[in-house]
Amino acid sequence: MSFGGIPLPGKPGTFLRKNFHGCMENLYYNGVNIIDLAKRRKPQIYSVGNVSFSCSEPVLISSTFLSSSSSFLALPLDSAAETLSVSLQFRTWNREGMLLSVGLGKDSEKLLLLLVHGQLRLSHHRSALQSSDIVIGQALSDGQWHTLSISIAGYQVSLAVDDEPPSTMQMKEVALPGKSLLIGGCPSVLSNQGCRNPTMAYQGCMRSVVINNKPINFYLVQQGLLGNYSKLQFDICGIRDRCLPNYCEHDGVCSQSWSTFFCDCSGTGYTGATCHNSIFEPSCEAHRLTGSASGFFSIDPDGSGPLKSTVVYCNITDDKVWTVVNHNSTAMVRVQGSSLQQPHVMTFNYSTSLEQLRTLVGRSEHCQQEVVYLCRKSRLFNTWDGTPLSWWLDRAGERRTYWGGFLPGVQQCACSLDENCIDMNHFCNCDADRSSWENDTGILSYKEHLPVTEILVGDTNRSGSEAIYRIGSLHCFGDRFLWNAASFYQESSYLHFPTLQAELSVDISLYFKTTAPSGVFLENLGTKDFIRLELSGPSVVTFTFDVGNGPVVLTVKSHVPLNDKQWHYVRSERNVREASLQVDQLPLRFLEAPSEGHTHLQLNSQLFIGGTASRQRGFLGCIRSLNINGMTLDLEERAKMTPGVSSGCPGHCSSQNSLCHNRGKCIEKSSGYVCDCTHSAYGGPNCKKEVSVSFESGSSVTYTFQEPFSVMRNHSRQSSAIFAQSSNSRESIAFSFLTTQTPAMLLTVNTYHQQYMAIILAHNGSLQIWYRLNREKDPDIFMPTSLNLANGELHRVQIHREGRDMYVQIDKDTNLKYSLSTDKELITIRSLTLGKVTGRAGVDEEVLQAGSRGFIGCLSSVQFNHLAPLKAAILNRGSSLVNVLGNLVESNCGELADKSSSRSLSDSTDTGSRGKKLLNAQNDSAVIGGLIAAVVLITLCAVAVMTRFLYRHRHDRTRQMAPVKEKDHQPRPELRYRAELDLHSAMRDSRKEYFI
Repeated sequence: MSFGGIPLPGKPGTFLRKNFHGCMENLYYNGVNIIDLAKRRKPQIYSVGNVSFSCSEPVLISSTFLSSSSSFLALPLDSAAETLSVSLQFRTWNREGMLLSVGLGKDSEKLLLLLVHGQLRLSHHRSALQSSDIVIGQALSDGQWHTLSISIAGYQVSLAVDDEPPSTMQMKEVALPGKSLLIGGCPSVLSNQGCRNPTMAYQGCMRSVVINNKPINFYLVQQGLLGNYSKLQFDICGIRDRCLPNYCEHDGVCSQSWSTFFCDCSGTGYTGATCHNSIFEPSCEAHRLTGSASGFFSIDPDGSGPLKSTVVYCNITDDKVWTVVNHNSTAMVRVQGSSLQQPHVMTFNYSTSLEQLRTLVGRSEHCQQEVVYLCRKSRLFNTWDGTPLSWWLDRAGERRTYWGGFLPGVQQCACSLDENCIDMNHFCNCDADRSSWENDTGILSYKEHLPVTEILVGDTNRSGSEAIYRIGSLHCFGDRFLWNAASFYQESSYLHFPTLQAELSVDISLYFKTTAPSGVFLENLGTKDFIRLELSGPSVVTFTFDVGNGPVVLTVKSHVPLNDKQWHYVRSERNVREASLQVDQLPLRFLEAPSEGHTHLQLNSQLFIGGTASRQRGFLGCIRSLNINGMTLDLEERAKMTPGVSSGCPGHCSSQNSLCHNRGKCIEKSSGYVCDCTHSAYGGPNCKKEVSVSFESGSSVTYTFQEPFSVMRNHSRQSSAIFAQSSNSRESIAFSFLTTQTPAMLLTVNTYHQQYMAIILAHNGSLQIWYRLNREKDPDIFMPTSLNLANGELHRVQIHREGRDMYVQIDKDTNLKYSLSTDKELITIRSLTLGKVTGRAGVDEEVLQAGSRGFIGCLSSVQFNHLAPLKAAILNRGSSLVNVLGNLVESNCGELADKSSSRSLSDSTDTGSRGKKLLNAQNDSAVIGGLIAAVVLITLCAVAVMTRFLYRHRHDRTRQMAPVKEKDHQPRPELRYRAELDLHSAMRDSRKEYFI
């Protein structure tokens, strides 16, 4: 590494580019003082050319304004002077601060030069109510030196910064400067004379202060021979670059003030003080547990790890949750004229990176990929020596020659495993080398080799040779970490893992259930530093650590016992900015780290789970889904070899099978379980019963939030429970509706900051989604479908927003992704309304019109994040949070939709029946009499024939009864398949259940 120039190898004194000429100071590399090593002529430092350790450049004496509340420098002015000119250089990280203040003759008249939002603002205050301003400059709080100059002469005041042209302000009277000039702030002794820091005092460095062409000697000021000052440090610029090194993770943008730094996480997909925490769920299985239905979702399999999130399709069914990842070629490909010398090669590029795929596959319980391979006179293996003529590459680029359904390393196809190859002398149908089309389709399911990244086909160059193939999408199901659990039976037992890598940041999350009053979840020790997470009391969780500044303790106390044998969630985080602790939905507790002091957490022992190194205060109970910095520890595997600990966790609610649907929470009982549907839009024993309400004209339901509420987790310093549940720009909305009215207001949310989002039906019945997150800009309007949804049929709408990305699903036909113009969140939500909305300021005309019409029809299973407002309106009619206008009637939207369809069908049938009745009325009585006689005769004959038939076959039927019953229980496969299709069709049509 070279400083000051780039030398050419072998040519001392010759530089690749023009070298640096000037002075350097405070030159450090990884904490090593390079200049000090060079002064002492250490052998690892090699100097070329004229390098001296003194600076011949003019020495500029700096002063540092240390306090943002009490620093100031007061300098006297020549009382006889009728003009004033001031120039200086300043350097700061603060966006706000007072730079200069000077009186203008009259007591109440003065000029103020402020730093406001990183710009210079010159204000002329003629009185307490009269002022005029000019604003110049941009980004002046960037930590660099900037030069400003201000001059007062006659009726004109001019201001210039850096190389920008000066801006001027015209005065009504001649401006005569006062007796003194205040720089940086106001002295406290002058506060009763009207001198107050309008925002905050200046905090930063200044140098080269020149007043009326006379440089100010800071040494005289320091010695008390010139002016007056407070909280200043001379002959040094004590500014510190807190963004070097950059502690913002995942491409977060660092900015800083004098005492701390900030991370802008916009557009990164992460949140938190250092952009450490992913805003996305880790898997499709996790999306199912939040109540989501099938659709496209962003997932982040490694959480706070280095890999970014990716978009996948989550196919959420009753028994499995499939994660589907597509690639660039899922259509059938026909191959002709290829050989081993000139093979056909197809490379598959997936919608996510191979590193993300490796993490996703590793997290899944099972993965598979279909390979459709049809051939005609095209072999997979050479008949004589078994040399592969076609193969595929796995995710590591390794050649694989097994084709579907077989173990790796075996050159065979699925037909060999099933023992149904067309020629038993070969292990693949294609190797029979027939001129007819043969099939070697199979499923690849060895996880460590998936997905397929490339395929090579090399035997289609003979006459009549041809192959057709298709590599399907990657399909995975299950999350083997989500329910990875261990049970601790002895207080002295524990699981141990390698030392925690947590020097600068660490996040720990887990679920636990216990009946014990206390116990340590996790502990890792160092020489002096340590980190510990524990249940310190029946209702108290404590997070403790020490990085060298003394122990830091964060405690969350629950109003209900936590040792109730139910699952509870704990998440703790520590970084160089702050520490936090979250338990279930309780208020987030956190503590800011000191701006100075130790920042590195130095650990050297093993990581203990469920116990401590002293084998005391061990945890008794179950721990599952233990995640540290995006990586889930395999508790089950480690528990298999540890006494006093077992894999898994007993209990009804410990399995991966969802017993409670639609956000319902499973609660263990002594002889079973119950489902808590509090946060679900559904009801019933398993949270599957839809909650529906019929709205009449003028009806509405308004849910008023108890206190200012941000949509998800907000890392501001608010302490309320509502704020603790907030985060960056995330909404999940789901509901079903049935109506014939347009326009209509389905749902609207508004905030205390004149933001809103609304879902309406336009005049033509199309669905529109309105987002107004910035009141100074036009709203974002989205129309997912142009179809008329006010058609008397039941429709399901699901909306999920993550920052700028919004995913919309309507029924099962429409899956769309949109991008908003901003990723701002809905700040401090005021209320949510279903149905009619009265006039509201800041709302666009079309939304107002729909709101005034309200909604007439049926609304069902409405969910907004963790709230179910429609359900709250039914169950809490007396609550101050729920306001109901008009007549609401509990209903069943699914039955209404079925009746509507049946009514339409019966109407058409009745029309035909009325025509037939009119025709039958014209028949005469003779025809009717003849028909009656014929019917009687036919009935008598039929009775006689049936009696004889029953008598002859009575004994045969008795003997064959058992076999017939046995056959009745084994319907043909095609009939069973059709019955299954009919069942799915009936479920789809009735729409009795909806998974949010």
